[in-house]
Amino acid sequence: MGSIQNEADGRQAKTASIYHPLGPLTGDEFTKCAAILQALWPEETTLRFKSMLLLEPPKKDLISYLDAERSGQTPAPLDRAVYVAYYIQSTAKLHEADVNLTDDTVPRNVRLGDGVHAPNDPEEVFAIEKLVLQNPEVQKALAKLELPKQTQIVCDPWIYGSDGVNDGDLRDDIRLLQCYLYARDPNNPEEADGCHYAFPLPIPPVMSPVDFSLLRIDILPTGLDHTPKPLQSLKLGPPNEYIPEAQNLRTDLKPLQVVQPEGASFKVKKFSDLGRTILWQKWDFKIGFNAREGMVIYDVHYDDKSLFHRLSLSDMAIPYADPRAPYHRKAAFDLGDVGAGIVANDLKLGCDCLGSIYYMSELLNDTKGNPREVPNAICIHEVDDGILWKHTNYRTKRGVLVRNRELVVQTILTVANYEYVLAWIFNLSGDITYEVRCTGILSTQPLDPELTHEEHPYGVVVHPGVLAAYHQHFFSLRIDPRVAGNGNEVVYDEAYALPRDKIANPNGTGYTVKRSQVPKSGGYDLDETKNRVYKITNPNIRNAVNNYPVGYKLHIPPMQFLLADQDSFHRKRAEFTDHNLYVTRYREDELFAVGTFTNQSRGGTGVRSWADRNEELEGDPVVWVNFGINHFPRVEDFPVMPMERITVVLRPAIDVPQSEQGVNKSVLLKDVEDEEGCCLAVR
Repeated sequence: MGSIQNEADGRQAKTASIYHPLGPLTGDEFTKCAAILQALWPEETTLRFKSMLLLEPPKKDLISYLDAERSGQTPAPLDRAVYVAYYIQSTAKLHEADVNLTDDTVPRNVRLGDGVHAPNDPEEVFAIEKLVLQNPEVQKALAKLELPKQTQIVCDPWIYGSDGVNDGDLRDDIRLLQCYLYARDPNNPEEADGCHYAFPLPIPPVMSPVDFSLLRIDILPTGLDHTPKPLQSLKLGPPNEYIPEAQNLRTDLKPLQVVQPEGASFKVKKFSDLGRTILWQKWDFKIGFNAREGMVIYDVHYDDKSLFHRLSLSDMAIPYADPRAPYHRKAAFDLGDVGAGIVANDLKLGCDCLGSIYYMSELLNDTKGNPREVPNAICIHEVDDGILWKHTNYRTKRGVLVRNRELVVQTILTVANYEYVLAWIFNLSGDITYEVRCTGILSTQPLDPELTHEEHPYGVVVHPGVLAAYHQHFFSLRIDPRVAGNGNEVVYDEAYALPRDKIANPNGTGYTVKRSQVPKSGGYDLDETKNRVYKITNPNIRNAVNNYPVGYKLHIPPMQFLLADQDSFHRKRAEFTDHNLYVTRYREDELFAVGTFTNQSRGGTGVRSWADRNEELEGDPVVWVNFGINHFPRVEDFPVMPMERITVVLRPAIDVPQSEQGVNKSVLLKDVEDEEGCCLAVR
């Protein structure tokens, strides 16, 4: 059973009725912002709006506002402002501006350099998908493959990437898209949801999203070396579908329903037209939303104690391993190149979220500056997470057990072939977990059929004639702490074996833990040989029991750093992929780990560059937690990969109520044994 709560005002462009400096931009604010900027230009000049993001007030002013609000005062309003990236329509003239909506002014409006490129917007991508297939040169190249007449072709426009090559029609200084082409199953060409990734084609045209012209047609290498083969007749392999109507699904899986007969335990309050404050089990925090980061968590408190000022996923980097052209440029920054808010799913009751669900719908801008709806972008619900703690007194046999309840704030992104299930998870013992589940479909490339059973140096064969390249997924979590108030610092604890000593350690078994402070900005790493653990602490507030500074421990999963070498564009651009965490001193305009503009970027504008300032942190650190996986594809990952989970945990220690059967009402099963007396398993 499931229930749904939603509020229609989240889907409408209307005048802001509830002011807050952190409220997501409303429909009227998008429209007003576009009009203010358009008025600066001649009437015949058309603007194409790429990004409109809330320009948050200075942190010092914002904290004063939030503290006054929490104490019951009515603080003076702070200006509402918008950061805007826009082009002059059908040109490469990129501008960025700050628009003050409170006094209708534009304090900053600058033309950026020719080598800086904004993200490709959905309207451009969908237009390219059609226009590339209508191009006569592309049609001529496709004809050489001699595909069945009824074959439908599908285009995946990819971020072009960077390699520094500018020679003839080999360009990376102008904004481009690499268009990877696929076929649908020729025996079922009208199935729009068919898995075209089972039919990759060796033709990836390069198109301009500015004037939609064709720059060139590349030919993909399909063997084991770098040499592309001349286009010739191509025999397509069998289909490999993921849609349920194409499967023989199991029929013996019985329903499992999440029921909350008394309703959910959390409460939702509006702090603005589209922003929500969540109150649950001593937690309270605000949820915002924007095109770049998607959901943002603000002003996190537990038991009315300050913990974190701002939490967000800053960016992702997905570099591929194949060094052959054009794959050597294949590296995506899914938030900077596209935007988490832009690709957020419309979440469905009983599928993406189970139980009693509250949905948040949001608004973003289109290229004309008009608001567009992002329905059900965020879902909020409770889950049971098993045992939180238990102890049985072995003498009396009395066991005391507490089950862990979690509050999940979730969004799901679809970036072309891949899905990312992203969730902030709050539990009863004060933990905050950031969870990433990677799923979706592998980005495939064509392979000579005779190589299907051969080992490939750059990937794994997942289907006849289909190669899935090795690739890495990196994520950077931006943590702006306010643990027990201002004046935070970053420290790390390490375990050291004590030297053997006749008096202090006569048996050689002792070890101790030493604490060190991170004094300056820089990149820092885990060290499993010392069990190095990082913490964010407040030296001004002490624990009443042991007088240690209060703090939060960071559980960071180990990862293999970026494998591309020091001089590669992959490494220059993906600035957060070479350390487990970066620590920088807070600055107002530093939100994104790889810089504001990632599309065909050159590096030097992100967190590595900021950390290299070697600044004193001065009690205002920002911690960038970096984590990821190196994906070695499997046959079982195709056509859709089972999710792979990665988590970062922020952990203190607090109090929780006991779990009792009278409340939980679990049921003893008596009819699930087979003839041999074993429990039935799902296969």
